[in-house]
Amino acid sequence: MKVRVHVSLKNGVLDPQGRAIHHALEGLGFSGVNDVRAGRLIELDCADDVTDEALEDMCRKLLANMVIENYRIEKVAA
Repeated sequence: MKVRVHVSLKNGVLDPQGRAIHHALEGLGFSGVNDVRAGRLIELDCADDVTDEALEDMCRKLLANMVIENYRIEKVAA
């Protein structure tokens, strides 16, 4: 089973990487971008018997910092 975990900063948390990307876009002449928020994508190849509860536990304990980040789990069809 393929699983994607999308991790992003919570609203209100400063995003220096997003600011740097925004600044770089402006420097390259791109206009119309009001804000940039950077995140990360983690892809897992799991056994079919891994439960949703186990995936949630992985995210809460390791893959996302629950103080400042949100996550979304997406199961990918084969």
